[in-house]
Formats: sequence, C-alpha cells, structure tokens
Amino acid sequence: MNHKRDYYEVLGVSKDAADQEIKSAYRRLAVKYHPDKNPEDKAAEEKFKEAAEAYSVLSDPEKRARYDRFGHGGIQGGFSGFDPSTFGDFGDILGEFFGFGDVFGSRRRGGPERGADLRYDLKIPFKEASFGVKTKIKIPREEACPTCEGRGTAKGKSPVTCPGCHGAGQVRYQQGFFSISRTCPQCQGMGKIIRDPCEACRGRGRTQREKVLELKIPAGVDNGSRLRVQGEGEAGFHGGPPGDLYVVIHVEEHPFFQRQGNNIYCQVPIGVTQAVLGGEISVPTLEGEEKLRIPEGTQTGTVFRLRNRGIVSLGERGRGDQFITVTVEIPSRLTKEQRKLYEALAKLSKEEEISQERNLFEKVKDIFG
Repeated sequence: MNHKRDYYEVLGVSKDAADQEIKSAYRRLAVKYHPDKNPEDKAAEEKFKEAAEAYSVLSDPEKRARYDRFGHGGIQGGFSGFDPSTFGDFGDILGEFFGFGDVFGSRRRGGPERGADLRYDLKIPFKEASFGVKTKIKIPREEACPTCEGRGTAKGKSPVTCPGCHGAGQVRYQQGFFSISRTCPQCQGMGKIIRDPCEACRGRGRTQREKVLELKIPAGVDNGSRLRVQGEGEAGFHGGPPGDLYVVIHVEEHPFFQRQGNNIYCQVPIGVTQAVLGGEISVPTLEGEEKLRIPEGTQTGTVFRLRNRGIVSLGERGRGDQFITVTVEIPSRLTKEQRKLYEALAKLSKEEEISQERNLFEKVKDIFG
C-alpha cells in the first residue's frame, strides 16, 4: 500500500509555518527537482509532483485547515494535477527560473485594454493659484485612427482567424509531464490577424494627434497639486476605455508674497517717524492695496494680521490670512534740515537717555552684587 508522506515533511517546514515560508520551501524544491533540470529522472519527477501536491494544499487556507484536522482524508480526491485555480501562482514561482511566462492557463491577451494615463506639468502664476483660473493646454496623445475607427484594417476588410492558434489566442505544447499554454506568437493573443492593414495607421488602429483641452484650475492649488481629467489619456486597445490625464501644478514664486499653507507672508518697510508717531500705510494684498494702521512706538519686526486676505482653501470654504512684518528703515543720508531736526531731537532726548543708562547700570549692579 502506497502511503503518502506528511505534507509538512515533504516541504521541510513546521506545522505553524507562515505562508511565505511555505512558498519559499516549495520554490527551492521546484527548482531542485524540476523535469527540465532532471531529464528522464523519474525519481526527481515524482518528488516534483509530491512537492507540488503538498504546496497545493498548504498554500490554500481552507484545504490546510482540513488537512491539519483530518490529515490526507480531509482532502477530497487528493491531488488532481495542475488546476489553474489552485496553482495560479506557479507561473510566478517557476517562470522566473524556466521562462514559462504564460504557463498554467494564463489570461489570454488581446482583449479590450485600457489606454495609458498621461501626465502634463502646468506652470501657473501665484495669483491664479490663489483664486483659480481657466486655461487651455495642448496634449499630444495616441487616439483611435479616424480612418479605420481603431480597427486597424483597410476599409471594407476585417481581421482573419489566426492560423497559428485557430482563434484561441494561445498555443499548447507538452513540457515534461504536463501541458503548457502560451500566448500565440503570431497574433499576440488576439486570436485574429490583420492581412490588409489600414494605410493611415499601418494596422495599429491608433495615430498620434494633438488635442486642445480647456481646464478649470480650482482656487487654492499649490505646488504638486494633481488634477485628474477622466478619459483624456491615450485611447484604449481593442475597444478598451481611454486612460486618464493627470495635470501636475507648479506655482511660480511671487516677488513679494510667500505662502505657508493657506496663509501668506510679506515684509513692509516703514520710516522712523511712522514707527515713532504712528500713522496709516498702504499694504499690498492679493486683491490690491489696503490701509493698515501703525500704532505709535512700533518696533521693527512687529507682525500685523489681515484676516481673510490669504489663499482660498482648496475645496473648502474660507481663506487664510495675510501676515505683515514691518521693518523700520533708518535713513543713511540726511539733508541739512533733517540733521538739524534730529540734533534738536537728540538734545531733547538727552536727559531721557541719561536716565535710561542710569537705570541700566543699577540693574547690572544689582545682578552682580
């Protein structure tokens, strides 16, 4: 009586082995005992079958659970060969070593295929990114040939059944002890070939064309923002849907404003008298000039805030704010009249300065004892 070995023993793994460990163990055995590496070696062929049977059970969670509970009796019918649904990943495991590619009933090629996605890099000014804009772009892309309407055949002609696979899209041949299917090399899996190609597209069914698209750029986009335009990628193959167009936004730098999130920042210079006496100044914003009140005694580096004067929130309500940092500019050159006035101010301020110095020295004396 022929008794089957324990599947875990066959693969050389423990009963609590993880899925990846089981797959790796089978990979080693498959490479070692594969018929291509051991021609006319019946013992190696049997070990290869045994490993494949073990892997087919232990790689399936349901079958593995039944096997762990009931043993070989829990697997109905035992091992029944290379079932495509059970061994869907055999092509990945063995193909890299033996070049099977389409082994074990791979998908037939040549059916409807989705077109490729396209990318377009769009540079826009800072202000347009803030408030949105409508613009036009030109996209070079593959489109369905207008002459043959994407069929690839000359007018009045149709594709014919491929003589290599008789319309199946695949050819089968024997590899060792099992049968292998591969994509038909004559028709590339389509099942049909074009004998009378369209002159305009030379049988490709597609031509390179340029399309002008009008885009609506929403307010608040920033560097790296991506806009998806559905169905504006390249045409599909064999009646498949077109791909999508992805527009990547690049915002030009502004000479005055800097952006952080939805807020904008800027620096505004003010004069000494404005800082000392206070007053009203005009401040640039994204929507024009706006008045800003400067209180008396303002120090350089003071930050003021204009609410809702920043960037519009993308896809949301509201806006960011504008933050203004003032810098007090000291005049480098004075007229005679200005110098007289500053000297007069200095005399008036001398007693105050002496008092400030006296207070400073007293504080230092207190600190150092």
